[in-house]
Amino acid sequence: MEIRDVFFFDKMLTPTVIAVVYWLALIGVVVGGIVVMISQSFFGGLLTIVFGALFARIWCELIIVLFKVNDALQEIRRK
Repeated sequence: MEIRDVFFFDKMLTPTVIAVVYWLALIGVVVGGIVVMISQSFFGGLLTIVFGALFARIWCELIIVLFKVNDALQEIRRK
């Protein structure tokens, strides 16, 4: 990716940022799940980790799909 691509919005920067956001969300979900395991119930914390990780993945994938649609439209426009 060239600097010109970033300044003139020829290439999207956000998909890279989404990957970082996903990993931060996953870390937050695991830490939150462990806190729930310690403070409330082990089973509740386990459910928090499983469903929280699943939700974070689905959310990030949906956002990435929007950018892939944009890339496909840009490719069609170039042709």
